[in-house]
Amino acid sequence: MRPSITAISPRILLLLIAWASSAMIARAQGDAMLTQYWAVPTYYNPASAGDTDNIRLRGGMRAQWVGIDNAPHTFIATADSPFKLFGRRWGAGITVQQESYGLFRNLTADLQLAYRFKAAGGDFSVALQAGLFNEQFKGSQIYIPDDDDYHQPDDEALPDRDVAGNALDLGLGVYYTRRYFTTGLALMHANSPAVTFSDDSGSSASPGDNQDGSGGKKYRFEASPTLYFTAEGNIPVKNTLFEVLPSVLIRSDFTDTDLSATVRARYNRMFSAGIGYRHRDAVSLILGVELKGIFIGYSYDHHISDIAKVSSGSHEIFAGYSLKLDFSEKNRHKHKSIRIM
Repeated sequence: MRPSITAISPRILLLLIAWASSAMIARAQGDAMLTQYWAVPTYYNPASAGDTDNIRLRGGMRAQWVGIDNAPHTFIATADSPFKLFGRRWGAGITVQQESYGLFRNLTADLQLAYRFKAAGGDFSVALQAGLFNEQFKGSQIYIPDDDDYHQPDDEALPDRDVAGNALDLGLGVYYTRRYFTTGLALMHANSPAVTFSDDSGSSASPGDNQDGSGGKKYRFEASPTLYFTAEGNIPVKNTLFEVLPSVLIRSDFTDTDLSATVRARYNRMFSAGIGYRHRDAVSLILGVELKGIFIGYSYDHHISDIAKVSSGSHEIFAGYSLKLDFSEKNRHKHKSIRIM
């Protein structure tokens, strides 16, 4: 069954309308606003790569607006590790995201390099990120009912076939860590990566073109520079095995701003539970377990916006593994079997 335009969520419909603008420029949805943002810090800030003494692997998915056809689904995988080079401390990371929403598909794959140094009583790091931004639009699946009074099947502003393209994506960040506190600031999509689609051959072209030799239309899709601020605390509860973990994430593309705040309680560094709030969007329940380097986290969002009338909520699940590294001189020439580490 082909998806109809009426089955697409309100946000997807707005994106489709954006294609119909005279400039034929659409804005990318951007990075996912995760409920468990603290579980994948390198996704929002490349400078957090290598901020622990562990090789850290994380992966998971977000199913947004369950109950709505063609609602966003996001898959994320991250890996990062500290290392030493030329007597200096560094961090390296990889992030991959694949997302689908309506007739759009995007893929990002990035490499991260962070330089770490001590200052102001803690650890600072600065980082650069570079990677691939891929965008696809399933124009062949557009279906407009005959009785639709607002859209025309022959609208030239909508591609009538599948189109895709790639662009270079750059980011940078700074991160600061102390014993009970971390904070960071990052600018993602700093170069405003733009993909230009061609509806006659499906190939990409350089930004700014409007026609090719055969008269085919060009559609420019752009990801806006996005600023992220993160902060997280770790407050031990005296004479207990409990910790309180407050955190906040603020995202801004210099037009719109989103805010998420979370408070979790963790017992014996193993079991955690908490609540979250996303401004004007959702309240969340968060559960997690960490055992022998294995991490599993789940969250459920109950939406407080109008989307709750047609959706039963959003779900996230993440899992990961951390392997401790030892950079001390006494173990410089020691080797252990990975099976017993």
